[in-house]
Parts: sequence; C-alpha cells; structure tokens
Amino acid sequence: MAVEVLHEEKDHVFLWLGKDESGLEEGVQSNQYLIVDSGQGLLIDPGGFGVFSRVLVNLSHYIDPQSIRDIFLCHQDPDVGGSLGSWFEMTPATVHVSELWIRFLLHYGVSDIKRFKGIPDGGGSLTFPSGRKVDFVPAHFLHSSGNFHLFDHASGILFTGDIGAAVYPKGQTPTFVKNFEEHVRYMEGFHRRYIPTNQVVQSWLTRVRKLPVRLIAPQHGSIFREEAVGKFFEWIEGIRCGLETMNL
Repeated sequence: MAVEVLHEEKDHVFLWLGKDESGLEEGVQSNQYLIVDSGQGLLIDPGGFGVFSRVLVNLSHYIDPQSIRDIFLCHQDPDVGGSLGSWFEMTPATVHVSELWIRFLLHYGVSDIKRFKGIPDGGGSLTFPSGRKVDFVPAHFLHSSGNFHLFDHASGILFTGDIGAAVYPKGQTPTFVKNFEEHVRYMEGFHRRYIPTNQVVQSWLTRVRKLPVRLIAPQHGSIFREEAVGKFFEWIEGIRCGLETMNL
C-alpha cells in the first residue's frame, strides 16, 4: 500500500493514494487524494476506470467507502472522473463539479443527476461537520473552461488539478519535487500547450497567493512542498503559453 500522509492532525488527515503499477496509465499518470475529517471522507479526482481498484483498496485502509460523503472533480476529463459510475455504486457521495459539466458527466455511465452539485463560476466551499472547510477555487481555462482547484484550510494544501502537472518517463515519477530546476523540463511542454494564455495564469495567481499555501498537490506528476511552492508560483507567473507561442 503506497499511500503518503501529507498532513495529519487530531481527526483530520490529507492522503495521497499511491501510484498505478498496472501499466493502465501509461502516458497519463494521475494522482488521487483523500481528506478524512472526523470520519467523513472527501475524495479528490478519483481517476479513470483503470485505477479504480487500486484507489478503492488504498483508501479502504483509512475509511469505509460508505463514509465518503463527497467527491470533488476539478473538471470533466476521463482521467479525472472516468471511474465515477463505480464510485456511485460504492459510496453515497455527492459530486462537486463545475455546473458547466454535469450534463457531460452523465456519459460516464451515471444516471442519478441528483447526486451532482454544480459549483458556480465564482467558486464555493464545503464545510465538514467538524467546522473545518475546503474552498473550491476558480481556475477557469487552466486548462478546462469550467475548472476549479481545492484548498484545504486545515492543512494548507492546495490541490491544483492539471496546474503543476509533470510528464515523466514511465516509472520515474518521484512523489515529491526534489530539484525544482530539474523538474521544470517535465512541466514545460504540458503547460505551454494546455494553457490558452498567460492572462488566465495571472488571474489564478491573484487568488491563490492570498491563501496560506503550504503544499501544492497536482493531479499529475510530483507534489510541491517547502521552497518548491514559491518557486512554482514564480515559474508559472512568467510562462509563455497557448496563443502566445503558436503561429496560427
């Protein structure tokens, strides 16, 4: 069970749910995360169908799937929520996703539209019974047109979806960024192609720099902690991307 505890205090824990070792994610390695607060679970970007079994086994060591009351999807891509039909069967969870994408997610084999709770463009929040809170932070066009990140106030962890993503050779993805300058080469191609313009980066930075971010947890690649957090913000602030790099 390759699970990493990213934060733990009293009855609140933030977990990274391990790596896929089946070969089903060749080319698109993805991270799944779980917050357990006072026995209640919030599953973050549960992933595609191919990783469902691994994610289910790993999280079951920490929580009964029936205690997962919420699922957060940063956007509509299959590597984010392709396994949603299986999670609907295993949990009673409400799914929080941009209201823009609810009708598309029905194509993932789910039929109970009442279990979706659309997040308005301006964002929102979720409060656990303990009173602890997570925010749904607007991150539109990074890269999806209806996109959100998640900030956990108790841990200071910012889940950034595809922002901060890195594409490593198969089997070589470290859990944490060790050398930021070396890590940049695994991020550059993705960010330059999948972000439409630096203007949306600036809008996002204005929001997240107001938050006490201690750790950045992306959906792909390695996790940023300590000084790597500030270095990432500085790097992405100056990136040229999308329309700024293409000759159309």
